Amino acid sequence: MARVVYYVVTSGNKWKVIYNSKDYGPYDTQAKAIKVAVDAAHGAGENGHDAQVRVQGADSQWRTEWTYGNDPYPPKG
Repeated sequence: MARVVYYVVTSGNKWKVIYNSKDYGPYDTQAKAIKVAVDAAHGAGENGHDAQVRVQGADSQWRTEWTYGNDPYPPKG
């Protein structure tokens, strides 16, 4: 089963969550967008899916990540 990924990204002065090529939001704060993404990923993890949240900082760098479900360590490759 493929891992589902929720991306939290900036959108002007707002934030949005991108999942499965669809945008959700906008949210007034990054914290609100992260909560929505983490809750969704946690629910997916509880339903047996591998889910991940990646957060884009204001500098466009990916800086935080949460993983739910199977996260093999060490990663392959």
